[in-house]
Amino acid sequence: MPKDHGIGASTKRREDVRFLTGAGNYTDDINVHGQAYVHFLRSDVAHGRITNIDTAAAAAMPGVVRIFTGADFEGVGGLPCGWQVTDKHGEVMKEPPHPVLAQGKVRHVGEPIAAVVADTLQQARDAADAIDLDIEELPAVVNMKAALEEGATKVHDDLSDNLCYDWGFVEENKGAVEEAIANAAHVTTLELVNNRLVANPMEPRVAVGDFNRATGDSTLYTTSQNPHVIRLLMGAFVLGIPEHKLRVVAPDVGGGFGTKIFHYAEEAFCTFAAKACNRAVKWTSTRSEAFMSDAHGRDHVTKIELALDADNNFTAVRTETYANMGAYLSTFAPSVPTWLHGTLMAGNYKTPNIYVNVKAVFTNTVPVDAYRGAGRPEATYQLERVIDKAARELGVDPVELRRQNFITEFPYATPVAVEYDTGDYHATMDKMLELIDRDGFAARRAESEKKGKLRGLGINCFIEACGIAPSNLVGQLGARAGLYESATVRVNATGGLVVMTGSHSHGQGHETAFPQVISEMIGIPEDQVEIVHGDTANTPMGMGTYGSRSIAVGGSAMVRAAEKIIAKTKKIAAHLLEAAEADIELKDGQFSVAGTDKSVAWGDVCLAAYVPHNYPLEDIEPGLEETAFYDPSNFTYPAGAYACEVEVDPETGVTTIEKFVSADDFGNVVNPMIVEGQVHGGIAQGIGQALLENCVYDENGQLLSASYMDYAMPRADDLPEMAAYTVDHSCQTPCTHNPLGVKGCGEAGAIGSPPTVINAILDALNSGGHKVDHIDMPASPSRVWAAINNAS
Repeated sequence: MPKDHGIGASTKRREDVRFLTGAGNYTDDINVHGQAYVHFLRSDVAHGRITNIDTAAAAAMPGVVRIFTGADFEGVGGLPCGWQVTDKHGEVMKEPPHPVLAQGKVRHVGEPIAAVVADTLQQARDAADAIDLDIEELPAVVNMKAALEEGATKVHDDLSDNLCYDWGFVEENKGAVEEAIANAAHVTTLELVNNRLVANPMEPRVAVGDFNRATGDSTLYTTSQNPHVIRLLMGAFVLGIPEHKLRVVAPDVGGGFGTKIFHYAEEAFCTFAAKACNRAVKWTSTRSEAFMSDAHGRDHVTKIELALDADNNFTAVRTETYANMGAYLSTFAPSVPTWLHGTLMAGNYKTPNIYVNVKAVFTNTVPVDAYRGAGRPEATYQLERVIDKAARELGVDPVELRRQNFITEFPYATPVAVEYDTGDYHATMDKMLELIDRDGFAARRAESEKKGKLRGLGINCFIEACGIAPSNLVGQLGARAGLYESATVRVNATGGLVVMTGSHSHGQGHETAFPQVISEMIGIPEDQVEIVHGDTANTPMGMGTYGSRSIAVGGSAMVRAAEKIIAKTKKIAAHLLEAAEADIELKDGQFSVAGTDKSVAWGDVCLAAYVPHNYPLEDIEPGLEETAFYDPSNFTYPAGAYACEVEVDPETGVTTIEKFVSADDFGNVVNPMIVEGQVHGGIAQGIGQALLENCVYDENGQLLSASYMDYAMPRADDLPEMAAYTVDHSCQTPCTHNPLGVKGCGEAGAIGSPPTVINAILDALNSGGHKVDHIDMPASPSRVWAAINNAS
């Protein structure tokens, strides 16, 4: 029977009650008495020299408190990058300054030049319009390959060129890879684009800065996935505020998808301006601002080669990728196309030789950073697309080609420096084939053909690395922060408890899933467990939530803290029961002496800890509160097999997704319902990338897809009916190195779905006699129609 509580139960999300009834507390709901409002004057050119900025007339307008320009931030630190990459020549990446407000030049459309603080938002906007601004427009560089040509316009004048780094991994593999490709029986080559995306969470970014003149304390309320990291970066590297004098609060956050990990100029500005104006300052992004100020995602151009021997065994993979950094380095941008991408190029396969080259390029565009999956979708897309192409070239079954190259023995050390601890890729493939009913596909294709439609079946196998760790390793790789997590468990005198976690929820259901773990460990009802997060003033230093790390890293920290609590309560129970500590058992909220009927309730032991009249004071101090920091010894490695069936109308190029199945291995699952929702959401985003979404600049650096009028977010009718989705996570190989055996599920859908959809479209087109080897995302109707009509 399904469980009704604890680990494995599909407990309804408790936080949804307030979200669905309008009782959530988001950053824009926070208003500080007497606050002012800020409006940013942003560049409308991609590249230019600021020749004049006259704020005198604007400053005299009604309600204006103060106008800030780049000159006000001289001596203030620029926005820091949190990861330093060393290239294949042993040289560190180029890291140009990233000012809070533009200084001397603008380098992308949307870069903030001036900020008007006024009594009302409308007054701030009116004054911004009155600023006399002259910009000498300069040539912009947008295309990455053109940006590296000799004589190309430089984004940063003080750099020698637009190359941020030229990264080779693993450099010692390069010769062996070249030899394997030269001696291969078959080599499949594919050039592809991983299209630029805008994350577009439902809640735009917001920042409210406040300053207490009496105490000298600064507070920032912000839409962040990791408030402690924002406090560290902004306090230490930008504004010079000691951490004990800076509080960062991230309340309810309405979606992040990676774009709310980073430290942004608007956060630093509002914190700085609140002190300068001695008045709280609030900024709420418009959707138009979000398109040109939120970090974008993906934007890779890649050539991948797959070498096979005469028996179709993979012998080598070689890739060359151009990765767009945009105009500046965002917080974790350098790590995405390198350590989060190159280390996953083995995929699920025992390819002995792999070499990855990445050229990171500065362009006059919005900075690019992590977006749901962050590097893993890019690696999976390359690998799974080239394997499908190889299967067509060789005339073999794409399923069997993958099967014969699967890794089957664990632990497995890949040629790209990671070690998979456990997995069963045949099991997920078997489950996927069962769910998609591959045996019945021919009949379904025939039915589609009767309607004049082309039906295709696409498959994909993937692996991802979650819970980036350990800190000492990532430090060697260039991370400028630890990647541990923390938790404090405070038990009240009556037995209820509060977990204060360094993780942060922005839709993952922490307030439901974390209590399930505690309930399982102690045996108390889940409603006696409260989760506190998002406020640096009352949570231990933690690294936040991204990279599917919440339960694997944050949950493990919570388990370790709870284990300390349980160990202490067993000592108290042993004293109360006059028994040996080794004989004490805890189950269903009762401490008992093994082999007897002697017991004491959890609540009674907790009360004894705070009212220590009968207490082993010689051994332990009163109270029940413990903190733990958990630093994983390895990544976790979720894996899966996905399948998609599409119908393509050859007359219009319109693609309809008829069926989508996912078979995932997430290790142990805490809440199956939450996992299903996470996968559904990820698949929807992956379908959006595959079919619809595309962030496009023209040659002058103007953003052509700057609103929902031009950027096609998926709607309900672009996705399959819920009955056509099948999400399965029954193939479980528990993680071997964390106490919960969990692996993470938040990004899987976005990683596995794009190549699955594109493979399905190509299968459909080829079934109709149209020889199409490749189509870039998004596979819009016009692109599909053109591919059909241009096919040989």
